[in-house]
Amino acid sequence: MPDAAATPAELSIALPSLSLRAQAWGDPALPPLLALHGWLDNAGSFALLAPRLAGRRHVIALELPGHGHSGHLPPGAHYHFVDYVRTVLAAIDALGLERLDLLGHSLGAGIASLVAAAAPRRIGRLLLIEGLGPLGDDGSQTLPRFRAGLAPQAGAARPLRVFRDVEQAVSARAIASGLRADLARPIVERGLLGITDGWHWRSDPRLTRATPLRLAESQVHALLRGLDMPTALLLAEPATAYLPSHPMQVRAACIAGIRVAHMDGGHHLHLEHPQAVADWALVHLEGTGRH
Repeated sequence: MPDAAATPAELSIALPSLSLRAQAWGDPALPPLLALHGWLDNAGSFALLAPRLAGRRHVIALELPGHGHSGHLPPGAHYHFVDYVRTVLAAIDALGLERLDLLGHSLGAGIASLVAAAAPRRIGRLLLIEGLGPLGDDGSQTLPRFRAGLAPQAGAARPLRVFRDVEQAVSARAIASGLRADLARPIVERGLLGITDGWHWRSDPRLTRATPLRLAESQVHALLRGLDMPTALLLAEPATAYLPSHPMQVRAACIAGIRVAHMDGGHHLHLEHPQAVADWALVHLEGTGRH
Protein backbone atom coordinates (compact mmCIF):
# COMPACT_ATOMS: atom_id res chain seq x y z
CA MET A 1 0.00 0.00 0.00
CA PRO A 2 1.47 3.38 -0.98
CA ASP A 3 1.95 6.03 1.64
CA ALA A 4 -1.11 8.25 1.17
CA ALA A 5 0.59 10.96 3.25
CA ALA A 6 3.64 11.14 0.92
CA THR A 7 5.05 14.64 0.77
CA PRO A 8 4.74 16.17 -2.72
CA ALA A 9 7.24 18.46 -4.39
CA GLU A 10 6.20 22.10 -4.76
CA LEU A 11 6.37 23.54 -8.27
CA SER A 12 6.22 27.16 -9.44
CA ILE A 13 5.18 27.89 -13.02
CA ALA A 14 5.86 31.39 -14.31
CA LEU A 15 3.56 32.52 -17.10
CA PRO A 16 3.92 35.95 -18.75
CA SER A 17 1.16 37.56 -16.64
CA LEU A 18 0.55 35.06 -13.86
CA SER A 19 2.39 32.75 -11.48
CA LEU A 20 0.90 29.30 -10.93
CA ARG A 21 1.71 26.67 -8.35
CA ALA A 22 1.47 22.90 -8.40
CA GLN A 23 2.27 19.86 -6.30
CA ALA A 24 3.93 16.82 -7.85
CA TRP A 25 4.26 13.18 -6.81
CA GLY A 26 6.44 10.47 -8.31
CA ASP A 27 9.57 10.30 -10.42
CA PRO A 28 9.75 13.10 -13.02
CA ALA A 29 11.11 10.50 -15.46
CA LEU A 30 7.74 8.70 -15.43
CA PRO A 31 5.03 9.58 -17.97
CA PRO A 32 3.31 12.82 -16.90
CA LEU A 33 -0.27 12.97 -15.61
CA LEU A 34 -1.61 16.49 -15.16
CA ALA A 35 -4.41 16.68 -12.57
CA LEU A 36 -6.93 19.55 -12.45
CA HIS A 37 -8.98 20.18 -9.31
CA GLY A 38 -12.55 21.39 -8.84
CA TRP A 39 -14.03 24.81 -8.16
CA LEU A 40 -12.70 26.38 -4.92
CA ASP A 41 -10.48 23.32 -4.39
CA ASN A 42 -6.71 23.13 -4.81
CA ALA A 43 -3.92 20.56 -5.21
CA GLY A 44 -4.85 19.14 -1.81
CA SER A 45 -7.82 17.56 -3.57
CA PHE A 46 -5.39 14.93 -4.91
CA ALA A 47 -3.45 14.37 -1.68
CA LEU A 48 -4.89 10.87 -1.17
CA LEU A 49 -5.13 9.77 -4.81
CA ALA A 50 -1.84 11.01 -6.28
CA PRO A 51 0.50 8.91 -4.09
CA ARG A 52 -1.39 5.82 -5.24
CA LEU A 53 -0.64 6.70 -8.87
CA ALA A 54 2.91 7.90 -8.33
CA GLY A 55 4.48 4.50 -8.93
CA ARG A 56 3.30 4.62 -12.54
CA ARG A 57 3.00 8.32 -13.33
CA HIS A 58 4.58 11.66 -12.46
CA VAL A 59 1.42 13.29 -11.11
CA ILE A 60 1.33 17.09 -11.32
CA ALA A 61 -1.64 18.70 -9.56
CA LEU A 62 -1.88 22.18 -11.07
CA GLU A 63 -3.62 24.90 -9.11
CA LEU A 64 -5.87 26.98 -11.34
CA PRO A 65 -5.71 30.79 -11.31
CA GLY A 66 -7.33 32.19 -8.18
CA HIS A 67 -7.12 28.84 -6.39
CA GLY A 68 -4.71 27.46 -3.81
CA HIS A 69 -1.28 29.08 -3.97
CA SER A 70 -1.61 30.21 -7.60
CA GLY A 71 -1.82 33.90 -8.40
CA HIS A 72 -5.05 35.86 -8.68
CA LEU A 73 -6.09 37.74 -11.78
CA PRO A 74 -5.39 41.50 -11.72
CA PRO A 75 -8.06 44.00 -10.62
CA GLY A 76 -10.83 44.39 -13.17
CA ALA A 77 -10.27 40.94 -14.71
CA HIS A 78 -12.80 38.13 -14.59
CA TYR A 79 -12.58 34.34 -14.46
CA HIS A 80 -13.92 32.79 -17.68
CA PHE A 81 -13.99 29.10 -18.49
CA VAL A 82 -12.20 29.43 -21.82
CA ASP A 83 -9.41 31.39 -20.13
CA TYR A 84 -8.81 28.47 -17.76
CA VAL A 85 -8.32 26.30 -20.84
CA ARG A 86 -5.86 28.78 -22.31
CA THR A 87 -3.96 28.99 -19.00
CA VAL A 88 -3.68 25.19 -18.68
CA LEU A 89 -2.32 24.96 -22.22
CA ALA A 90 0.24 27.65 -21.36
CA ALA A 91 1.20 25.76 -18.18
CA ILE A 92 1.69 22.55 -20.18
CA ASP A 93 4.08 24.45 -22.45
CA ALA A 94 5.89 26.02 -19.49
CA LEU A 95 6.34 22.56 -17.93
CA GLY A 96 7.87 21.31 -21.17
CA LEU A 97 5.28 18.56 -21.63
CA GLU A 98 5.00 17.59 -25.27
CA ARG A 99 2.52 14.82 -24.59
CA LEU A 100 0.71 13.88 -21.39
CA ASP A 101 -2.33 12.26 -19.82
CA LEU A 102 -5.01 14.41 -18.21
CA LEU A 103 -7.07 13.82 -15.07
CA GLY A 104 -9.77 16.23 -13.96
CA HIS A 105 -12.36 16.49 -11.21
CA SER A 106 -15.56 18.56 -11.47
CA LEU A 107 -14.54 22.00 -12.83
CA GLY A 108 -11.15 20.45 -13.57
CA ALA A 109 -12.84 17.68 -15.57
CA GLY A 110 -14.68 20.27 -17.62
CA ILE A 111 -11.45 22.14 -18.28
CA ALA A 112 -9.58 18.93 -19.08
CA SER A 113 -12.28 18.03 -21.62
CA LEU A 114 -11.77 21.29 -23.50
CA VAL A 115 -7.96 21.22 -23.20
CA ALA A 116 -8.10 17.81 -24.90
CA ALA A 117 -10.50 19.16 -27.53
CA ALA A 118 -8.15 22.09 -28.21
CA ALA A 119 -4.94 20.03 -28.43
CA PRO A 120 -5.94 16.39 -29.07
CA ARG A 121 -2.54 15.29 -30.41
CA ARG A 122 -0.88 16.23 -27.11
CA ILE A 123 -3.21 14.24 -24.86
CA GLY A 124 -2.68 10.50 -24.58
CA ARG A 125 -5.53 9.55 -22.26
CA LEU A 126 -8.29 11.54 -20.63
CA LEU A 127 -9.68 10.61 -17.20
CA LEU A 128 -12.65 12.54 -15.83
CA ILE A 129 -14.24 12.37 -12.38
CA GLU A 130 -17.67 13.94 -11.90
CA GLY A 131 -17.51 16.23 -14.91
CA LEU A 132 -17.59 16.23 -18.70
CA GLY A 133 -17.36 19.62 -20.39
CA PRO A 134 -18.39 22.92 -18.78
CA LEU A 135 -21.77 23.87 -17.38
CA GLY A 136 -23.96 24.45 -20.42
CA ASP A 137 -26.94 26.60 -21.33
CA ASP A 138 -30.21 25.21 -22.65
CA GLY A 139 -31.54 28.74 -23.23
CA SER A 140 -34.11 28.76 -20.45
CA GLN A 141 -32.02 30.98 -18.12
CA THR A 142 -29.81 32.80 -20.60
CA LEU A 143 -31.34 36.26 -20.21
CA PRO A 144 -31.75 36.31 -16.40
CA ARG A 145 -28.26 34.83 -15.97
CA PHE A 146 -26.80 37.46 -18.31
CA ARG A 147 -28.51 40.29 -16.42
CA ALA A 148 -27.55 38.92 -13.02
CA GLY A 149 -23.93 38.41 -14.06
CA LEU A 150 -23.59 41.98 -15.31
CA ALA A 151 -25.57 43.70 -12.57
CA PRO A 152 -23.53 46.19 -10.48
CA GLN A 153 -23.82 44.07 -7.35
CA ALA A 154 -22.41 41.05 -9.23
CA GLY A 155 -18.99 42.69 -9.24
CA ALA A 156 -18.91 43.34 -5.51
CA ALA A 157 -16.54 41.11 -3.57
CA ARG A 158 -17.92 39.53 -0.43
CA PRO A 159 -16.02 40.17 2.80
CA LEU A 160 -13.63 37.33 3.56
CA ARG A 161 -14.78 35.15 6.42
CA VAL A 162 -12.22 34.91 9.19
CA PHE A 163 -11.84 31.60 11.02
CA ARG A 164 -10.47 31.51 14.54
CA ASP A 165 -8.52 28.31 13.79
CA VAL A 166 -8.01 25.60 11.19
CA GLU A 167 -10.54 23.29 12.85
CA GLN A 168 -13.33 25.82 12.40
CA ALA A 169 -12.44 26.15 8.72
CA VAL A 170 -12.38 22.36 8.29
CA SER A 171 -15.81 22.13 9.90
CA ALA A 172 -17.20 24.87 7.65
CA ARG A 173 -15.87 23.21 4.51
CA ALA A 174 -17.19 19.81 5.57
CA ILE A 175 -20.67 21.24 6.08
CA ALA A 176 -20.61 23.09 2.76
CA SER A 177 -19.30 20.15 0.70
CA GLY A 178 -20.79 17.16 2.50
CA LEU A 179 -17.31 15.69 2.90
CA ARG A 180 -16.16 14.16 6.16
CA ALA A 181 -13.92 16.56 8.04
CA ASP A 182 -10.85 14.33 7.72
CA LEU A 183 -11.31 14.19 3.93
CA ALA A 184 -11.86 17.94 3.60
CA ARG A 185 -8.71 18.68 5.64
CA PRO A 186 -6.09 18.39 2.83
CA ILE A 187 -7.99 20.96 0.74
CA VAL A 188 -8.64 23.24 3.71
CA GLU A 189 -5.11 23.25 5.08
CA ARG A 190 -3.66 24.17 1.69
CA GLY A 191 -6.42 26.69 1.06
CA LEU A 192 -5.97 28.82 4.18
CA LEU A 193 -3.92 31.95 4.73
CA GLY A 194 -2.90 32.97 8.25
CA ILE A 195 -3.66 36.56 9.23
CA THR A 196 -3.35 38.54 12.47
CA ASP A 197 -6.68 37.50 13.97
CA GLY A 198 -7.15 34.05 12.45
CA TRP A 199 -7.35 32.45 9.03
CA HIS A 200 -9.15 33.11 5.75
CA TRP A 201 -9.33 31.41 2.37
CA ARG A 202 -6.51 32.01 -0.08
CA SER A 203 -8.85 31.64 -3.06
CA ASP A 204 -9.88 34.77 -4.95
CA PRO A 205 -13.32 35.95 -3.72
CA ARG A 206 -14.18 36.79 -7.33
CA LEU A 207 -14.45 33.07 -8.08
CA THR A 208 -17.93 33.13 -6.53
CA ARG A 209 -19.28 35.78 -8.92
CA ALA A 210 -22.08 34.80 -11.26
CA THR A 211 -21.06 33.94 -14.84
CA PRO A 212 -23.06 35.99 -17.36
CA LEU A 213 -22.62 33.61 -20.30
CA ARG A 214 -22.28 29.86 -20.72
CA LEU A 215 -21.70 27.81 -23.84
CA ALA A 216 -24.87 26.50 -25.44
CA GLU A 217 -25.32 22.78 -24.83
CA SER A 218 -25.09 22.21 -28.59
CA GLN A 219 -21.67 23.88 -28.58
CA VAL A 220 -20.51 21.68 -25.71
CA HIS A 221 -21.59 18.60 -27.70
CA ALA A 222 -19.67 19.82 -30.75
CA LEU A 223 -16.50 20.25 -28.68
CA LEU A 224 -16.84 16.85 -27.03
CA ARG A 225 -17.11 15.20 -30.46
CA GLY A 226 -13.52 16.34 -30.96
CA LEU A 227 -12.25 13.97 -28.25
CA ASP A 228 -10.74 11.01 -30.09
CA MET A 229 -8.30 9.85 -27.41
CA PRO A 230 -9.15 7.02 -24.98
CA THR A 231 -11.51 8.66 -22.47
CA ALA A 232 -12.91 7.37 -19.17
CA LEU A 233 -15.59 9.01 -17.04
CA LEU A 234 -16.29 8.15 -13.40
CA LEU A 235 -19.58 9.33 -11.90
CA ALA A 236 -20.95 9.23 -8.37
CA GLU A 237 -23.99 7.14 -7.58
CA PRO A 238 -26.58 8.45 -6.86
CA ALA A 239 -26.01 11.22 -9.37
CA THR A 240 -24.85 14.59 -8.09
CA ALA A 241 -27.71 17.13 -8.21
CA TYR A 242 -25.97 19.46 -10.69
CA LEU A 243 -24.78 16.56 -12.89
CA PRO A 244 -28.14 14.95 -13.78
CA SER A 245 -27.90 11.55 -15.42
CA HIS A 246 -29.65 12.17 -18.74
CA PRO A 247 -27.63 15.25 -19.84
CA MET A 248 -24.44 13.44 -18.86
CA GLN A 249 -25.46 10.42 -20.92
CA VAL A 250 -26.11 12.66 -23.91
CA ARG A 251 -22.69 14.28 -23.50
CA ALA A 252 -20.95 10.94 -23.08
CA ALA A 253 -22.59 9.69 -26.29
CA CYS A 254 -20.71 12.43 -28.17
CA ILE A 255 -17.38 10.66 -27.47
CA ALA A 256 -16.69 7.50 -29.44
CA GLY A 257 -15.63 4.62 -27.22
CA ILE A 258 -15.86 6.48 -23.90
CA ARG A 259 -15.79 4.17 -20.88
CA VAL A 260 -18.32 5.28 -18.24
CA ALA A 261 -18.27 3.83 -14.72
CA HIS A 262 -20.24 4.57 -11.56
CA MET A 263 -19.17 4.38 -7.93
CA ASP A 264 -21.19 4.73 -4.74
CA GLY A 265 -20.29 7.97 -3.02
CA GLY A 266 -20.40 11.73 -3.22
CA HIS A 267 -18.93 14.35 -5.52
CA HIS A 268 -15.33 13.95 -4.24
CA LEU A 269 -15.00 10.24 -5.04
CA HIS A 270 -11.21 10.49 -5.21
CA LEU A 271 -11.11 11.60 -1.56
CA GLU A 272 -13.80 9.21 -0.33
CA HIS A 273 -12.43 6.14 -2.13
CA PRO A 274 -8.83 6.92 -3.14
CA GLN A 275 -7.72 3.31 -3.66
CA ALA A 276 -10.77 2.36 -5.72
CA VAL A 277 -10.39 5.49 -7.85
CA ALA A 278 -6.65 4.79 -8.24
CA ASP A 279 -7.47 1.27 -9.44
CA TRP A 280 -9.98 2.70 -11.93
CA ALA A 281 -7.45 5.28 -13.14
CA LEU A 282 -4.61 2.80 -13.57
CA VAL A 283 -6.77 0.43 -15.62
CA HIS A 284 -7.33 3.22 -18.13
CA LEU A 285 -3.86 4.73 -17.93
CA GLU A 286 -2.19 1.39 -18.54
CA GLY A 287 -4.28 0.68 -21.62
CA THR A 288 -6.66 -2.07 -20.56
CA GLY A 289 -9.43 0.53 -20.58
CA ARG A 290 -8.86 1.44 -24.24
CA HIS A 291 -11.73 1.64 -26.72
